[in-house]
Amino acid sequence: MKLIAYILLLIIYEKMDNIVLSSDIEIDIAKTIIWGPGLKPDKIIMRARYFFLQLVDTNGQNLTVSPGAGFVTAKVQGQTWKKQSCHIWTQVLDRKDGSFIIRYKLHNTCMNMTLNVKINKQDLQVQRLEMMGPAYEEECYCPNTNFNEWLNDYECPNNYAQIISDLTPFVSVDFNKIRNPLIKKYDKPNSVSLCHYVIKNNRIYRRCYGQHVGFKIFMDAILLSLARKVILPDVEFFVNLGDWPLVPIKELNYPIFSWCGSNDSKDIVMPTYDITQSSLEAMGRVMLDMLSVQGNIDTPWEKKIEKLFWRGRDSRRERLNLIDISRNHPDLFNVSLTNFFFFKNEIDKYGPPQSYVSFFQFFKHKYQLNIDGTVAAYRFPYLLAGDSLILKQDSKYYEYFYNDLVPETHYIPVKRDLSDLVEKIKWAKENDEIALNISKTARQYARDHLLPLNVICYHSVLLREWSKRLINKIKVLDNMEEVLQPQHSCQCNIDDVNLKDEL
Repeated sequence: MKLIAYILLLIIYEKMDNIVLSSDIEIDIAKTIIWGPGLKPDKIIMRARYFFLQLVDTNGQNLTVSPGAGFVTAKVQGQTWKKQSCHIWTQVLDRKDGSFIIRYKLHNTCMNMTLNVKINKQDLQVQRLEMMGPAYEEECYCPNTNFNEWLNDYECPNNYAQIISDLTPFVSVDFNKIRNPLIKKYDKPNSVSLCHYVIKNNRIYRRCYGQHVGFKIFMDAILLSLARKVILPDVEFFVNLGDWPLVPIKELNYPIFSWCGSNDSKDIVMPTYDITQSSLEAMGRVMLDMLSVQGNIDTPWEKKIEKLFWRGRDSRRERLNLIDISRNHPDLFNVSLTNFFFFKNEIDKYGPPQSYVSFFQFFKHKYQLNIDGTVAAYRFPYLLAGDSLILKQDSKYYEYFYNDLVPETHYIPVKRDLSDLVEKIKWAKENDEIALNISKTARQYARDHLLPLNVICYHSVLLREWSKRLINKIKVLDNMEEVLQPQHSCQCNIDDVNLKDEL
């Protein structure tokens, strides 16, 4: 009996790394794949650090379905400078395709960090996150003194096709010659909101023009965040705080950074304030971000409602036309307006406005529509990160990543006037497998190119490339105010950086 018990014990130990999910799926813990920027917390600083985990079966194939709630758990631990336990909030997001996002937020500087991941209550042997430190929280002002080294740590690309295209007209820029004419042309308080920024000795200064300049807080936030992480190049630039691009394509090459571009303008495009803010504030003051979308979709493709879902305000006539189309084809649409501002006189025809629906609930439906608002609809990145098929209205407006996308590969194109929208939905229903594959390709693009680290990289590379074009001496001008870093006590483990004023 002792021999039999011993043999059974050996068999149990041999099978410890294998977990049976069903009669035909068995997970091999030892083959689990783990990767992502959150595994280098001492090098890559974000408010919400994150990494990924992919389950693999005993045949070496990636799992493609969710193993269920609580199957993967994680805990990140560390010590403060005073050897006390760090306050770290950890969250596991199930992407429902056999992969997971583990993200965590540091509330103080941490040393001696360790990661403990359990798969079905069994320990995953992770050696990558055993870091002496320090790992700084987002609010720490402890910048890396080597900009290129920092870009390498963040694994940022050397450049972006959109940046190359946008900066091509600006071989050399002397703001001493164009600064005053630019301000004179665009200082239109009733129609234009513009901020003039200078970064000097890693400090941020600005002067704004216009009546409605509240959106400067979003530009301030990304610049301050970057300056806490790395010594930025001295630069000077102008930022458009409005929706519409400012520089007509047939006029002088005035360099203005904007959140939205268009085919008939030549603004220098950067990530929108929306995706930038959500990237900076994830696990903080925003509910919707690119990681949360991936971890809050509960309806598999085969159980989704075969209708096009859309909610939004009345910011464009085509949105009202969408309501007309949907009423003629109620079997294909679930669409409503949520707010009336531009067409209040037509509320009786197209209302009443419907109540808010959580963005996560959009993906209970198979088909999503990306339709312009006043300019490009800034929800597009979040739609790409979901798992529905996107039908995208033809538009002259674009965000910084649009030119990477391929029609009928990442989305289904729809005519500007929506005249072929019904036809395209019917096509999708008749070609379900193709529609599914397009949705997967879109989702993979978002995972590879639109996450918080990618947004940080784009801003950083843009500032570096822009600095190469400036030939005037960078100086802080009269009437500029300094945008101050938030007050925060943080002990840096680097030599004091010489940031004396040289104004």
